[in-house]
Amino acid sequence: MKRETFQSRLGFLLVSAGCAIGIGNVWRFPYVVGENGGGFFVLFYLLFLLCMGVPVLTMEFAVGRASRKSAVLAYKALEKPGSKWHIHGWFCMIGCCLLMMYYTTVSGWMVGYFFKFLTGTFRAGMDVDSVGGVFSSLLASPLEMGGWMLAVVVLGFLVCSFGLQKGLERISKYMMAALLLLIIVLGVHSLMLPGAGEGLSFYLMPSVANVVERGLGTVISEAMNQAFFTLSLGVGAMEIFGSYMNKDNTLAGEAVRICGLDTFVAFMSGLIIFPACFSFGVKPDAGPSLIFVTLPNVFVNMSGGRLWGTLFFLFMTFASFSTVLAVFENLLSFCMDTFGWKRKKAALFNCIFIAVASLPCVLGYNLWSAVHIIGGRDVLDSEDFLVSNLLLPIGSLVYLLFCVTRWGWGFDKYFEEANAGEGIQLKRWLKPYFQVVLPVLILILLIQGLI
Repeated sequence: MKRETFQSRLGFLLVSAGCAIGIGNVWRFPYVVGENGGGFFVLFYLLFLLCMGVPVLTMEFAVGRASRKSAVLAYKALEKPGSKWHIHGWFCMIGCCLLMMYYTTVSGWMVGYFFKFLTGTFRAGMDVDSVGGVFSSLLASPLEMGGWMLAVVVLGFLVCSFGLQKGLERISKYMMAALLLLIIVLGVHSLMLPGAGEGLSFYLMPSVANVVERGLGTVISEAMNQAFFTLSLGVGAMEIFGSYMNKDNTLAGEAVRICGLDTFVAFMSGLIIFPACFSFGVKPDAGPSLIFVTLPNVFVNMSGGRLWGTLFFLFMTFASFSTVLAVFENLLSFCMDTFGWKRKKAALFNCIFIAVASLPCVLGYNLWSAVHIIGGRDVLDSEDFLVSNLLLPIGSLVYLLFCVTRWGWGFDKYFEEANAGEGIQLKRWLKPYFQVVLPVLILILLIQGLI
């Protein structure tokens, strides 16, 4: 079967960036920036993005582009005879499934809130308890949560069933264009709110006092953590798009562009959230409460708040759905490559499987709320712990060692593949950094996550 390819370079960049741009990044980035010294954190983040995120991203792309296959068969095509690197390919698929088992539920929350603002569930002048009660009632209803989750799963696999170009690439182009337009409109609106300057100062002004209070080591480790995990590396989610690439452009150049898009969206999210919160005297909190409780409280007290709330959650829906589509494509490609299935059969099987596998996360907030799995965590947090603290860093380390050691594919072959085409070239003097320093940095991240 002839390998599908992207219709255009823009399609590849937008789909790959869409995979990296996720809801965790969009609502987590602004908060950790504010809590870790503002501008100082941003500088450390950009530094680690370039010295950790970009290199590992080129490695996933290189494995995909050189093999023209999904994770398991990609390793098999490139590994030395008798070696077992391809076992990691199976863990990549497990990671993608685990990620979607809770990500589809959170994406469903975004879609649900978009419709709640659109249809007037949130009204001007609602009090704090009423706004918080909307989220509480959503979590308490397995039917409502399950319905939104199912809508995300079915629509996602329906789009992917049409093929790479006609489905994923075409929809992602429109969706990412709309996302970028929405985020600029929302950002400009937030900056024009009265008192927005205080939020902007909290967000971006380098604060030595904040750094001292948090500790320089904490700020650096938080920046390293955010820079690494923002790109969804380690579970083959990016490798699959490498397998659809042509060799016209170098991988470092494409990786830098994708990181740039991802960072732009994360940065602009802060320009939306902090000025709006401070303008209405609301101290932003971390995690789900920031998006589903704090911000709706801001919108219901804002002139034209229903419109701005609708647009904000449309933006968040696009941010989450772009990641869902990218990971679903990875699952389909794996089934087509490994089992020889047609795309429609792979879509139907995975749609049923992910829908059923996502139910524990839905039920974990109501019927199974007493269930705590890993270290007292609920179902969603346990699934997230396995993906974020184990599968992503370990998987990235495996890709790295496969590409730069003589026991794997080998540095020279990776280097040649990464530099094929026009654009930013990797330099050979980076070899000791890739072979010694980068593995140590990823190990530090892994140990921090487990502690």
